[in-house]
Amino acid sequence: MPEERAQHGDEPRRPDVVELRVHGVSGADPTVILDRAQVRQVAGDDSGGFHRAARSDDAEPDGVTLEAYRWGDLPTGTVGRTIAMVFLLPFMLSNVAVWMRPTSRYRAAGVNVLCRLLALNLTVVYMVSVAGVALDLLAWRCLGAARCRPPFDMTAGLDGRQVGQRLAVLALLPIAAIAVLRLLGTRRAGPTGQALWAMEPLVRRLRVIHVAAALAVLDLVLLTARRAGGATFGTTLLLALNAAVLLACVGLLAAPGMIDRAATTRAVTWVARTVGVVAAGLSVATLVIVAADRRGWPPTAGLPGYGGIAGGALLGQMALLVLLSGVVLSHRGRVGGRSALPGGLGAAVLATIAVGLAGGLSAGLFYQTGELLGGYRDDGGPPLPYRWTLLAFFLHFVATALLCGVMTLVSRRGRQRAAAAIVARDFPVVPPEAVGRLRLAMKTVARARFTEWLGLLATTYAALAVIGLTTSLVGGTGREPEELARRLLRLPTGVVEMALNGGSYLIAALLFTLLVGGVFTYRTGWFRRHVGILWDLGTFWPRSAHPFAPPTYADRAVPELADRISHLAERHAGVLLCGHSHGSALLALALLRLPPQVCRRVALLTYGSPLDRLYARLFSAYLNEEMLRELGERVEWRWLNLWRDTDPVGGWIFSAHRPGDPPPDPADPASQVDRRLRDPADLLPAPGERSAPPIRGHHPGETDPDFRAAVHDLIERLRAAG
Repeated sequence: MPEERAQHGDEPRRPDVVELRVHGVSGADPTVILDRAQVRQVAGDDSGGFHRAARSDDAEPDGVTLEAYRWGDLPTGTVGRTIAMVFLLPFMLSNVAVWMRPTSRYRAAGVNVLCRLLALNLTVVYMVSVAGVALDLLAWRCLGAARCRPPFDMTAGLDGRQVGQRLAVLALLPIAAIAVLRLLGTRRAGPTGQALWAMEPLVRRLRVIHVAAALAVLDLVLLTARRAGGATFGTTLLLALNAAVLLACVGLLAAPGMIDRAATTRAVTWVARTVGVVAAGLSVATLVIVAADRRGWPPTAGLPGYGGIAGGALLGQMALLVLLSGVVLSHRGRVGGRSALPGGLGAAVLATIAVGLAGGLSAGLFYQTGELLGGYRDDGGPPLPYRWTLLAFFLHFVATALLCGVMTLVSRRGRQRAAAAIVARDFPVVPPEAVGRLRLAMKTVARARFTEWLGLLATTYAALAVIGLTTSLVGGTGREPEELARRLLRLPTGVVEMALNGGSYLIAALLFTLLVGGVFTYRTGWFRRHVGILWDLGTFWPRSAHPFAPPTYADRAVPELADRISHLAERHAGVLLCGHSHGSALLALALLRLPPQVCRRVALLTYGSPLDRLYARLFSAYLNEEMLRELGERVEWRWLNLWRDTDPVGGWIFSAHRPGDPPPDPADPASQVDRRLRDPADLLPAPGERSAPPIRGHHPGETDPDFRAAVHDLIERLRAAG
């Protein structure tokens, strides 16, 4: 245990109030959060800690002590860790998708199962693609059927070896690749003795299942190729046993609740470990049999049977994706009292993105590696399923770009009309010199209101999964994309070739962008603010679907916050919690962990908060109105939420309170929580000022008069309750 000072600082007991500020996604410097030139750390470590002003007397004139919690480095860490997360992106998205399950019990169970099967399929596709590079491109083509360009034609001195020996040795590459994934998945975001979610036992079971499935698929690739030269009892038996292992892995995830249910936890853990041990033993036996088998191999251009296995894996993920989209799109419900949205829609959308990335990166890896090795000289290119996947990726990209453009144009008039009404109520009298500022404010509000159209956009986007399923089914018939386009669509062959090359280049550009983004996210503040949001939101939820996804930082941040709040409440008159953006979600979860005696000395101020506008819609089974009301009751409704119409992320929690809206119900304390801030505060500069007040949007604005007024209001409530 670290010493007391490292955990809680060394401040004496004082009868004041502590204002604890928690920043949002993309990180923030403590000097910016506290608006102080120099700060000192009073608790935590370099990844996440609590900071105060550097001066010895850190209390403000009004008796309030400012403190900031910086957690921005918890989701990333080192540059190497951030770059590694780029390759885990499809796994991370599939993991977040499972937490977007709908509120309906039976649909939630169905979405849960489908998301976990999709996550398993992502591991299978990953293994198939790496096995294709190692076994098909290197062991079979470069060292045998079609000589690659030097020096790849003499890989590791295996060019003179027997085919089975080459395959067995190079099969160690995909085994090492899955071992690297397992290693990345076991790293934690930081030390914690009281995790927010007790998910580690589930993660261990999922990890064993995914590794077993990956090894079984690798064995199937090797044994299918060996059987093409003639079946033996040994290869047939191993093939059947590996297929049984793969079916057992699917069965463990397909039975609703089996892997989660407490009553069956011990039995499922034992079965999963047994399957893992059997899979490892079968892999050793497969490598030995393939390496020792000296019979002749069929003279084919590519590894026998590999195209069929790759096509089955890609077709399986598209079928699961369409089934998931059908489940969530078949039901509509109201979320948070706002516009109707399909329950679990976010799960379908994120699963679509994860599957598209996984399939595209797998096909791109094989295609670009083959071009690098020069392995496509005589055999016409990569396996047919990968060519169809490249075409599907290109078509999906074009369809998504067109969809976003059309949705922007279709929604523009409605957004502009709503923005004009909002601005007209805020500024009924506009001087001629302020017309330009008025138009800028109206445009900002119109852009921010695009968030209200995300439901329709997401619904349409989820339906695009049909593109991938269609191309996978057509590719399963064995027809070339060029042939089908020429016969059915009367398109020249060059058009399809351009689409295939375009898909390959798009994937390469995407991978390069993600890698560069991983470096700049850690090193550059601007990039961190705009791109690092993806990592912060993606690693917030624990691993419940894919065990190789990055570990959650909430397991450390939330208990650390709760522990600090409890400590401050014991040593001070009260604690005012100020959470901006995603920081409000961290504070909400921390408050739900606090005992009642601590909550009685706590007040909550949220601003730019997405708790209702986004999170209650996307994670409706967890962050919903019932949870928000419980939050208010815990702090005895000492809660204010500040929001602006110019903010595309944050919004009101319970009531909008726009000018002209009905007055709040005094009998409902929730109706008193929200305070709308006019943005900008004025169109013209104040007397003595050169410039007009800025348009804040999603900017926190802790020094704004409205923010300070809310702080003083809550501090008075704390002191009155104390």
